[in-house]
Amino acid sequence: MGRIRVGISGWTYPGWRGDFYPTGLAHRRELEYAASHLTSIEINGSFYSLQRPTSYAAWRDQTPDDFVFSVKGGRFITHLKKLRGVETALANFFASGLLALGPKLGPLLWQLPENLPWDPERMADFFALLPRSTAQAAELARQHDAKVPEDRALTAAPEDRPLRHALEFRSATFRTPDATALLREHGIACVLADTAGRWPKVEEDTSDFRYVRLHGDKELYASGYTPAALDAWAARCRDWAREDDVFVYFDNDAKGYAPHDAMALIDRVG
Repeated sequence: MGRIRVGISGWTYPGWRGDFYPTGLAHRRELEYAASHLTSIEINGSFYSLQRPTSYAAWRDQTPDDFVFSVKGGRFITHLKKLRGVETALANFFASGLLALGPKLGPLLWQLPENLPWDPERMADFFALLPRSTAQAAELARQHDAKVPEDRALTAAPEDRPLRHALEFRSATFRTPDATALLREHGIACVLADTAGRWPKVEEDTSDFRYVRLHGDKELYASGYTPAALDAWAARCRDWAREDDVFVYFDNDAKGYAPHDAMALIDRVG
């Protein structure tokens, strides 16, 4: 049986204060509070900018021993460079400190922009660059440039552990057997994204784990999930977990539904 982990995409949302976060809770304790109610969280600040080893270490220390983070790959790699010529950018990303998470480092999420179409050569080249263990990630990190200064670079892993990768594409051109076959060949999980019909919703088993992002089924980022909808997602999670680990993240954060829906799903999957 696989392990089902359920959480949220990010945890710093002012609108959640006084709702999910109790009134008066110090902002510096929000991660600690969220992690006590959830089993995983996506770090999404890494998408917008390179973080620091001290930040990753602090997040590690503020969460329970069996907690796991997913880390979102940088948009400089996915959206600006569009996966081309990203060797140094990848080195900088892995040198920025995520190895400080240690055993709490879960899957790496690579979210592609809608205007990046399916290109088998581009995708195969990118997949071949991705490290599949923390030792490989540390080796890659040592190739960083001055964008990550030496005194802020983490280029060693305390122990060698497998690394997993997941791909969330937003172009309908990826809905092809060739794309599925390439993901499966490289062991990259195909993200099942629920986006109120905005982007492709593709369910394919391409790795040894499932990765689900729930952005809202009626209104993108804004609508909550009904009890019936959560029951259905719980049933699917239990079915997947017969063979695979499962990671589910709620990104319907605009009106504060995400953490409440995540806790409700945790209750359903046990």
